[in-house]
Amino acid sequence: MSASRNALGFSPSRHSLPGPEDITRVELPNGIVMLVRRNDNSPSVVINGYLEAGSLFEPDDRLGLADFVASALMRGTQRRNFQQIYDTLESVGASLGFNGGVHTTGFGGRCLAEDLPLLFDLLAETLTQPAFPEEQVERLRVQILTELAIRAQDTAEMASLLFDQILYPGHPYSRPEDGYPETVQAITLQDLREFHRRHYGPRGMLLVVVGAVEAGQAVDLAARSLGEWRNPQQPAPIALPPAPILTSLRQERVTVNGKSQADVLLGAVGPERMAPDYTAAAIGNSILGQFGMMGRIGEAVREKAGLAYYAFSSLNAGVGPGPWQIAAGVAPGNVERAIELIRQEVRRFVESPVEEEELADVKANFIGSLPLSLESNGGVAGALVRLERYKLGLDYYQRYEDLVNAVTREDVLRAAQRYLHPERLGIAIAGP
Repeated sequence: MSASRNALGFSPSRHSLPGPEDITRVELPNGIVMLVRRNDNSPSVVINGYLEAGSLFEPDDRLGLADFVASALMRGTQRRNFQQIYDTLESVGASLGFNGGVHTTGFGGRCLAEDLPLLFDLLAETLTQPAFPEEQVERLRVQILTELAIRAQDTAEMASLLFDQILYPGHPYSRPEDGYPETVQAITLQDLREFHRRHYGPRGMLLVVVGAVEAGQAVDLAARSLGEWRNPQQPAPIALPPAPILTSLRQERVTVNGKSQADVLLGAVGPERMAPDYTAAAIGNSILGQFGMMGRIGEAVREKAGLAYYAFSSLNAGVGPGPWQIAAGVAPGNVERAIELIRQEVRRFVESPVEEEELADVKANFIGSLPLSLESNGGVAGALVRLERYKLGLDYYQRYEDLVNAVTREDVLRAAQRYLHPERLGIAIAGP
């Protein structure tokens, strides 16, 4: 199969992909950046975006604070209580929500085009005027603590926590975004209000609008709702320290009793999303543990050896260098055999180039799946967020096919050798 064609045998039209011709980018005077793309094939509109108010700003004894604040925004404002907010949304079939992350607090919503003024007003109200009512905050705290108790009994979640601590000792990426029970218990109403007062502001905020609305109208609505927002106290983004690099194999285990399965994570620090070799690493990751029946890892560990319930790899690149990791769920007695077989596949992956046919098939999949991911307003909105977040350029998706096709077997090998070293991996195991 030609690497420039998708599974149906044709190359997607570049003119149908988002680009400078149909993406409007505007920066409001207060610093909010907007990206708008019209789509008249649907009567709805999707909004998406983020603020630079993530867990990087949390002290160690208040881990989970940014996520707590984000979750509390919809629990009541200076104008509406919890029930009134949800009644307002339900009355027009709209949605709105927030989530805390490491670097940012994200938001997303959708509505009919005619209700976009209401959705913008509610977005502005929850962002700028949250009330943090005590009764709702305490209900939310109980919910968060319940989720953390469930996390403590989930072998995949516990392996992930341990893996981050192994790969990123002393680094912000080692800390869980949702915190620990003791840090969530320690968060006060004043902590929530102070975090919001200091860190929520328009500078560095991104607002993406996709759907049945003119770009000028969307910009005018946003300017009316959020254009006057200012926060002189808003701090500059925190610069990430360099990620630690493992110099040897490091394996640790956390015990989760009463389980019939152990979860294993194995890997190393990978590239940033903006790294020049990211595309080569992403294609290599698909060959290693994604494409088809989870790539080479899935075939060797699950299909041939029968050692795992699942086995795959993932590349979690972002603003900073995320992990390039391999995950497997195995019977407790098969953990060490599965780890050794995975390491053998990693060793093979970094010692010789991938096969031409493997590379061609994955390239075809990358190129062919792009238009499918952009069929909905939500898919386009997420894609536009990535354009701005990672400074990819408005023409990135129109250049995407060429970027993918330019990757060679040698590029994949160099990326693999740069990030994955069979004798310098972090290994986290959670199970009985």
